[in-house]
Amino acid sequence: MEKVNIFWFRRDLRLSDNAGLYYALKKGIPVLPIFIFDTSILNKLEDKKDRRVEFIHNAIQAIHSELKEFKSTIQVFYSTPENVFKELVNTYDIESVYTNHDYEPYAHERDTRIKHFLETKNISFKTYKDQCVFEKSEITKDDGKPYTIFTPYSRKWKAKLTDYDVKTYPTQKYFSNFFKSSPIQIPSLKDMGFETSDLQTPSKTIPKSIVTNYTEQRNFPAIRGTSLLSVHLRFGTVSIRDLAKQALALNETWLNELIWRDFYMMILHHFPHASKNSFKPQYDKISWRNNEAEFKTWCEGKTGFPIVDAGMRELNETGFMHNRVRMIVASFLVKDLLIDWRWGEAYFAQKLIDFDLSANNGGWQWAAGSGCDAAPYFRIFNPSEQIKKFDPKYEYIKKWVPEFGTSNYPLPMVDHAKARLRTLAAYKTALTENNQASLF
Repeated sequence: MEKVNIFWFRRDLRLSDNAGLYYALKKGIPVLPIFIFDTSILNKLEDKKDRRVEFIHNAIQAIHSELKEFKSTIQVFYSTPENVFKELVNTYDIESVYTNHDYEPYAHERDTRIKHFLETKNISFKTYKDQCVFEKSEITKDDGKPYTIFTPYSRKWKAKLTDYDVKTYPTQKYFSNFFKSSPIQIPSLKDMGFETSDLQTPSKTIPKSIVTNYTEQRNFPAIRGTSLLSVHLRFGTVSIRDLAKQALALNETWLNELIWRDFYMMILHHFPHASKNSFKPQYDKISWRNNEAEFKTWCEGKTGFPIVDAGMRELNETGFMHNRVRMIVASFLVKDLLIDWRWGEAYFAQKLIDFDLSANNGGWQWAAGSGCDAAPYFRIFNPSEQIKKFDPKYEYIKKWVPEFGTSNYPLPMVDHAKARLRTLAAYKTALTENNQASLF
């Protein structure tokens, strides 16, 4: 058998500027690219028209087409990673498996299992930083402890940044080192039990004006004021280093959004309990109402609060929601309906095409007041005031809630002023009972 190295694509679905792929190709041994549609994840998806699965499938097909130019292919599996690597070690003489770091709890457990299995076969498992600029403990306080507040973290991030940190990996120099083989049929969505959806993939190329005007326009959902690159960042079809270079040259506010990604990934690494529980444990003592009928009304965008309903309908119909509106709908669920933030987090995880555990978790805990660097628990968005500030002409609302202003539109499901007081009382009771009176 010919000796090969494996490159395992995951959250890095591109050939260019790919750290792990660069090191694999540079080694000089033929590199066999693989991708695994992990059945332990896919089998849990109830929606067989999942836009994310289709997005990944499209990205894999694009890589497949590119590799044909180098007389290579990508082997795509629909199985568990354990079974795939058992098959691969019996098929090829593998020296090393290369891939890029993944920071989520499941990914960490998976990689640990795969690493141990490969070691029993004398195969090394090598992973690299690729999906963020700074990771894990690269940005810490002077005493080595992790930051839990974004502003000082971002200052240290910017102070530490050099040209090297955003340098492009010249993978194309070594494309001749891909393993030569005839094209292999990629499993279709249908083969895996999925169907095509109404997926509309945003462009990976953004107008320069979007970045330069980002600070002034990013909070207005009725206009194209954001890059719409979140799904590309989530699955690595674009390079974070490339985007950081653009941001450094054009707009610091946009750069801060990229730094938030690094920040939340760092938080998840150092505080894994936050993936399932409140970052601040005392917030797990809150007595949530958790009314299932009200949660369903929120999910369907029928709350009678038009900006909340517009956001939820945009999410349900497209798999996307404007970031300002994400904050508003999260605040409404947690602070107006007094429903556990984890219910909303799980719904977003199900629906968002750009779902990213660390960012989604961080955003929901920010809204709930339970996270690191969160909004104070007593800061509660007033949906009407949010409309005045960010959709004063109701353009966004009318796009997604056409019946707004007619008799067909429901009355508000709660009195915001009363709901606010109810939430303040629930939070204060929980936090006071846990000897946290000093917080007030």
